[in-house]
Amino acid sequence: MSQTPRSITELFCQYLRRQIAAQAERLGWADPDGQVVPHEAVPMQPVDPQLAWDDALAVLRWSRTGETPVPSGHWEAPPDWPALVAALEPARAVAFCIGNFPQMVRNLQPLLERAESGIARERAGSESDGLLHVAYASGSSILQWANKAQDYPQLLIAAGVLRLGRRFKEASQLLRANGETPAAWQALRANEEAALAWHRGNAEEALALWHTQKPSVPVLFNRGMAALFLDRPAEARVALEQAVAQLPDTSAWHHLGHLYLALSAARP
Repeated sequence: MSQTPRSITELFCQYLRRQIAAQAERLGWADPDGQVVPHEAVPMQPVDPQLAWDDALAVLRWSRTGETPVPSGHWEAPPDWPALVAALEPARAVAFCIGNFPQMVRNLQPLLERAESGIARERAGSESDGLLHVAYASGSSILQWANKAQDYPQLLIAAGVLRLGRRFKEASQLLRANGETPAAWQALRANEEAALAWHRGNAEEALALWHTQKPSVPVLFNRGMAALFLDRPAEARVALEQAVAQLPDTSAWHHLGHLYLALSAARP
């Protein structure tokens, strides 16, 4: 039986309802205030804040190491999440951890240009870097939100968001807060500590930490990603193949893993 096509009016109303719901959950598109408008040398599509938030929490579903299941749940996005997403500069070496999302790799040209000559590690972030200051102009609201975190996994989520915004000191303090970590969250916390070291620019330390952890999907992904950007393509391929094989092709992390795998294959 054929269905009657919906009218433009119905489709537009449906679109508006989705946008209103996203705004209510702090996941609507960022609304520039006219003070700073970022421009890129190459046009790129803006990142959907709701999709970014879903992918920023995907690691929670994949951190099980066999003996301890990770509890499921719904976690609210922080204030100004859309502004933070919009302010991020394109990234290359993205760890699979809380806060990060595959769409951070928005410009493939730098990766493709370096595929044959070696993958240069991107510079470490700084709290004073460019447009992130815009997201933290109202950043006190994000910091206040993070400081309210008391239990797990909220402490880890808050630390991941702070790390994403290059608030490394505050992220480190949260990871070490609140005494002993419950068993269900210990593997995820260890992954977050390694990711913090990686995005601070301590690449060798981060890879060493990932090698001490049990091989969950995020850990395998991160071992491969780190080895790739440390110019160890053979090591990268082994870990990335294992990680990608376990991620469904509906996951954006699956596709980023395939991209990194292709880059490692392009190296001798």
